[in-house]
Amino acid sequence: MANHGTATDIAPDNSKAGGNLLFDLVEDFDLGPHIIKLMMNEPFYAKILRGVTKVCTQQIPTAGVLAKEGDIKMWYNPGFMASLTGKQVQGLLKHEAMHLALMHTTTRRLTPHNVHNWAADLAINSNIPEDELPEGGLIPGKAFAPLTEEQQEKMKPEAIERFNRMSQFIADLPKGLSTEEYFARLMQDEQMKEDLEQQQGQGGEGGEGGEGAPGMPGEMDHHDGWDEMTEDEKELATAKVKQAVAEAAKECDQKGSWGSVPAKMQSEIRKLLVNEIPWQKVLAKFVGFTKRSIRSTSWNKINKKNPMIMPGSRKKTEASIAVYIDQSGSVSNTELELLFGELQHLAKRVEFTTFHFDTEVDESSETVWKKGRYTAPHRTRCGGTCFIAPQVHANKNKHRFDGYLVLTDGYAPNPGHSRMKRGWVITTHGEVQEWMGGKDFIIKMKEPAGTR
Repeated sequence: MANHGTATDIAPDNSKAGGNLLFDLVEDFDLGPHIIKLMMNEPFYAKILRGVTKVCTQQIPTAGVLAKEGDIKMWYNPGFMASLTGKQVQGLLKHEAMHLALMHTTTRRLTPHNVHNWAADLAINSNIPEDELPEGGLIPGKAFAPLTEEQQEKMKPEAIERFNRMSQFIADLPKGLSTEEYFARLMQDEQMKEDLEQQQGQGGEGGEGGEGAPGMPGEMDHHDGWDEMTEDEKELATAKVKQAVAEAAKECDQKGSWGSVPAKMQSEIRKLLVNEIPWQKVLAKFVGFTKRSIRSTSWNKINKKNPMIMPGSRKKTEASIAVYIDQSGSVSNTELELLFGELQHLAKRVEFTTFHFDTEVDESSETVWKKGRYTAPHRTRCGGTCFIAPQVHANKNKHRFDGYLVLTDGYAPNPGHSRMKRGWVITTHGEVQEWMGGKDFIIKMKEPAGTR
C-alpha cells in the first residue's frame, strides 16, 4: 500500500471547502479503509493510487493530486473527507485516479488552465455515478444547485446572472465527451469564456471580499500546483504515471476486470499508452534528480563582493550512484547487458559503483564506472534475494553516494522506507510490487525491438 503522511504546517484558516462549508479541524480521518474497499471493487483505480503518497493536510480546502519533484502525491483535507459519505469518498478517489490516468496534470494540460480544469472535471464526472460525487462537482447535463435567498443577498446582480448562465450551459452539455471536446465547447462560447474569466478573477466566489456564491461548483477537488512544474518534472511525472497506468491496464486485462471503468474510457487510456516513454529516459531522469551542486573557488571567476581581492566561485553538478545487482537466476545476462549499456552511456557524466547482492551485499564485487569505462556483465553470487541488504549497505555508505539503484525482478519483501534517493530497475519479466512507489523511482525495463 502507498505511503501516508501528515503535513505539519497546518493552516486552520484554509479549512474552507467546497466554497460554502467550514469544516471542523478533523485530524484523524482514516483513509486506509476506503483504499482497501477500492482495491476490492475497483482494481484499476486502486492500482493507480497505491503508488501515490497520501498527505493529510488542512492547507487545501478539498483534495487533489499533484506530481512534483519526482513524487506523485494525493493531498486531502481531513475535515472535507470526513464530511463525505462512504460512496462519495470512493467517487472522489476514482476522480483523482482518473486525473492521473488521463494525464491531466502533465501532457494533456491545456490553456487557459481554468477552462481546462472544468473540461477535465466534466470528462471524468461523466463516467462516475452521480451519487458517488461530492457536492460541488461539475456534471454534464446537470444544472447547479439553485441559490438560496441568503446566498443571493450576498451577491451582486451581475454575479447572479453569470451563475445562472453557467448553470444552464453545463445543463445543456451531453455526457461522455473527452476533455478536449468539453474544452472546445467551453472555448467556442465567448460568453462562457468571459464568465469563467470573471469567476477566476474573483476567486470563484462571484461576490465581493471573498463572500459570494457558495453554490458555484468546480471546487470538488483542488487543481493548484499543476502549472508550477518544470519541463523536467513534467517529463518525469509523465513517465511515472504512464508506467503506473500501463501496469494497471495490463493487470486488469489479465484478470478480465476493470471494475466500473467504461469501455470508452478504457480505449482512451490505451491510446494514451501507445506513445510510452522509454525506460532509459526514466533512468536518465533519476540520475538528473540525484545530482548535487559543488562549489569551488577560481581566480578566473570574479568575486561579486570583493572583486580582484578574493577569488570567485565556480559551480558544477555531479553525482555518485550505487547500483545493486540482484544475483538471483531470474535476472538474466541479457537484462544485465541492457542496464550495463545504459550505465555506460550515463557514466560519461556520472560515477556509478556496482555491487552484487543476494541475501547480503558482496563488497568484493565493487566496481567503479567512471568516464566511459566499460565492465562486462558477470556474476559472483547465486542465492536468494533480500532488499534489506542493499538498503543497509547504502545507508552505511551515504557519505559516498547520492542515491542508489536496485536491478531486480522485484520478487522479495518490502525493505521499508529508504533515507536515500532510491530507484528500482525492474527486469523485463519482473514485477513492480504494490509497495513500490512514493518517493522511489520505478524503472520498468522493456526488451529492445526485434528481440523476439
